[in-house]
Amino acid sequence: MAKLPVVALKKGEDKRLRFGHPWAFSNEIQMEAQTKAIAPGALVTLTDAGGVRLGIATFNPHSLIAARLLDRDAAVVVDREFIAGKIAKAIVLRDRLIGAPYYRLIHAEADGLPGLIVDRFGDVLSIQANTAGMELLTPLVIEALEATLKPRAIVARNDSSSRTLEGLTQQTSVLRGEVSDLVPLQEYGATFFADLATGQKTGWFYDQRDNRRLAAELAKGARVLDVYCYAGGFAVQSAKAGATSVLAVDSSEPGLKLAAKAADANGATQVKFLRGEAFAELEKMETAKEKFGLVIADPPAFVKSRKDLKSGAQGYRKLARLATSLVEPGGFLVIASCSHLVDPPLFAEQVRRGLGDNRRSGRILRSLGAAPDHPVHPALPETAYLKAVFLQLD
Repeated sequence: MAKLPVVALKKGEDKRLRFGHPWAFSNEIQMEAQTKAIAPGALVTLTDAGGVRLGIATFNPHSLIAARLLDRDAAVVVDREFIAGKIAKAIVLRDRLIGAPYYRLIHAEADGLPGLIVDRFGDVLSIQANTAGMELLTPLVIEALEATLKPRAIVARNDSSSRTLEGLTQQTSVLRGEVSDLVPLQEYGATFFADLATGQKTGWFYDQRDNRRLAAELAKGARVLDVYCYAGGFAVQSAKAGATSVLAVDSSEPGLKLAAKAADANGATQVKFLRGEAFAELEKMETAKEKFGLVIADPPAFVKSRKDLKSGAQGYRKLARLATSLVEPGGFLVIASCSHLVDPPLFAEQVRRGLGDNRRSGRILRSLGAAPDHPVHPALPETAYLKAVFLQLD
């Protein structure tokens, strides 16, 4: 590897990195003319103000998070073998945690590959490069994945909004092999289907795997409402666990088709589907005095930027109020948020207010996050985006 450009931090701005943080922000870097001229995504040697090397990073002079550490050994060579080593470690961990080859394989910084997401669907992989650095490293990532897993196909889901912050375009493409149909996956004995071309995110939400299983344990013998059902994860698992009936609601026709296909594949005949906007359908059910033994509300992110924080928080409160009005006494509510800007205390407060608006009392059974194949870097607790609260209501 050719000698890398050097990017130096300002005096006194190296403490966080020395104590384990993997990022350097643009205002912490000596942005000299030659530094600003470095191509977005290039590999650089990161140093402190005195020239002491701190490691190798990807660098984007136009991004708030300007440098993302790949390795603290500044002498390491970032090549296919380097990336393959990271992938191999991630495979060993996931195989131990999950067992079957259906999981999030790479979760960005926590797996040592900042900005990279890889989801595994058996012999098909869905990848997402969310930084300029990972965009440039994608050819090496593909080579490493092929050498390590020999996948039948690799799909790039580079259509996330975070790419625009890095100056990248949004696009979806098949990088290797062919993917002409839905891709099946297995989760706790159930079969589901991911649309890797046009489905949400990378095609499936592995992060809710364990929360779906716990919700299913509460569904036995209950009438269940699953709002924002998407591809049927909660609904089908609830049916398989013995729910007497399941009403699955979503505004997305493609999502409902995926869910219906999953219900059919699992013999979940007690699942019925309703296409509609969640708040409107919840209000209709509230007016009709409908009651369920288990209500599940797992919406898409209400808060995608800080300007949405107030209105988004109010949205979670309203969702909690409407959902609790439909839970029978002694029944259960599972409510979730994937908005990373809504921290756990704020989300818990909105849920509490929603209960209060309905004068409902109860108890929190569990407050959970994402499944363990979505690990969190110890220095980046704010990246633990998923919150799921399980309650029993009086």
